[in-house]
Amino acid sequence: MSSAFDIVVAGGGIAGLTAGLTAARLGRKTLVLTGDVLGGQLLSINKIDGYPGFPDGIPGYDLCPMAQEQAAAAGAEFAMTEVAALGPEGDGWHIATASGEEHEARAVIIATGTALKKLGVPGEERLFGKGVSHCASCDAPIMKGRVVAVVGGGDSAAQEALTLAEFAARVVIVHRGGALSAQAAYRDAATGHPKIELSFNTVVEEILGEASVAGVRLRDTGSGRVRDMDLAGVFAYIGMAPNTDFLAKRLRLDAEGRIATDGALRTGLPGVLAAGSVRSGWHGRAVMSAGDGAAAAISADQCLGSGAWLKD
Repeated sequence: MSSAFDIVVAGGGIAGLTAGLTAARLGRKTLVLTGDVLGGQLLSINKIDGYPGFPDGIPGYDLCPMAQEQAAAAGAEFAMTEVAALGPEGDGWHIATASGEEHEARAVIIATGTALKKLGVPGEERLFGKGVSHCASCDAPIMKGRVVAVVGGGDSAAQEALTLAEFAARVVIVHRGGALSAQAAYRDAATGHPKIELSFNTVVEEILGEASVAGVRLRDTGSGRVRDMDLAGVFAYIGMAPNTDFLAKRLRLDAEGRIATDGALRTGLPGVLAAGSVRSGWHGRAVMSAGDGAAAAISADQCLGSGAWLKD
């Protein structure tokens, strides 16, 4: 038995939640498919800076539930499942979910976000949850007084290193590049922190340990020299992989696997829009994801009203 909606939003991060809120406020019957965890990648961020209304920053695990409550109060419905398949149905779309539910929608907003990329080195899978982690705010307290490594050089790596530095004795940022690519505020805070050490032009070759992480094997990309470093935790933030597998090559993707859109966030499929970090051209800011969600919902509402899905 399928349910019919004006707009179905695929994704429960800040882009999807804002899209759901905006669509519901516009009077559209709206369903948000959040996946297993409400909040997406932001859920593990201890402090989101630069988000209007929160001058001291706000944790992602606070921001996303607040947005969900607003959307629900506006009339949006929620289901903790994810899209398994998307296909045309009449003048709209048929959505099959991972939980077996089926829905029909006149418009679909894809805001499925991204997943953290893995290092792909020996020991990573075996020791995940035993010192290998992707959530500093979750696991920083158990690293109190210990040495940990953060792999990566962008915003997430710098932010998580700063979070870990509140507990760990020393944090080593391991980055294959010659400088951090994080925005200035995070870069300056990390490079100036007395407990954070930078190891540039370096890659992780292996994560060492039996029952738990005991160290890492590092290689200098210039000299090729290999060395072992004793530590208790490895936190990898080397980039994001878009969650677009369910699209089964229906949409045009860029070189990173993100969805190409026009200025109104419409994709190459009529009635399908994309918002947030899954969209090509996204610049890595939570506030941009929220703006995307609102813009996509407004665009969908306007197109539903006019019946025009053709691109400009």
